[in-house]
Amino acid sequence: MAQRHYEEKDHTASYLKYRVSNPVLRMCSFQTAKPFNLAVDVGCGSGQGTILLAPYFTQIVGTDISPAQLEMALANSNPPNVTYRECPAEELPFAAGEVDLVTAMTAAHWFDRARFLLEADRVLRPGGCLALCSYTLDMELEHGDVSSTLNDICKEFYAALLPFRNQYLGASSVKIYKDMFDSCPYPDKEWNECFRIKRLVPLNDYIGMVETFSSYQKLQKKDPAGAERLSNDIRNKLLSAMGVSSPDTEVVMVVKYFYWLACKP
Repeated sequence: MAQRHYEEKDHTASYLKYRVSNPVLRMCSFQTAKPFNLAVDVGCGSGQGTILLAPYFTQIVGTDISPAQLEMALANSNPPNVTYRECPAEELPFAAGEVDLVTAMTAAHWFDRARFLLEADRVLRPGGCLALCSYTLDMELEHGDVSSTLNDICKEFYAALLPFRNQYLGASSVKIYKDMFDSCPYPDKEWNECFRIKRLVPLNDYIGMVETFSSYQKLQKKDPAGAERLSNDIRNKLLSAMGVSSPDTEVVMVVKYFYWLACKP
């Protein structure tokens, strides 16, 4: 059964503000003399990744099961060829063989995976591409000569949240995606387990991003004051290690993506 998350309005607003716009699909060789026709971004959330596809396709449709997420997506400044639909990942509103690209960015781990793969196969045209990607929840920070100290503090943050990790996900999201990759019957496919993206952000944005994780949200619902204390404690430790007082001080945040691509015969 698929899982539903990120549906409260406060959470979706934070998701839009802090979640990284996934750059992985920028690497895909979609550039041709004229755009492909239709791309579908499944579990699109607030649409940060959806709009990245706009230059390469005539039409892009972001789908999500969450009305709150789609409300945020529609509030974006969207290119004219981007639209959104509310539907489950396992029941896409497209005809068989209609779609050139089915993608899911940091979302497929919540789907009913077997049903989703069957549905993606149904809507993809021969030669169409399935592209799934996510990232591990152990972002690193770089700042001067204290990067190692900062990352020890980050590990404290992640360890404190580990007991609140959703059991549905198991020990590692990487394993979920690798299992999906292995079960995909297409012979033409590619797996990449670590692709590092560096981004200069205020320290507060790093804290805000971790606070969007489902494990932090679970802690926050159980113990709001405890969740706030944890964030403040980690923030203060990081500031002290950096020798600064402002949480707007910029750090390099390193996000470790993994992804797989498969071409339908």
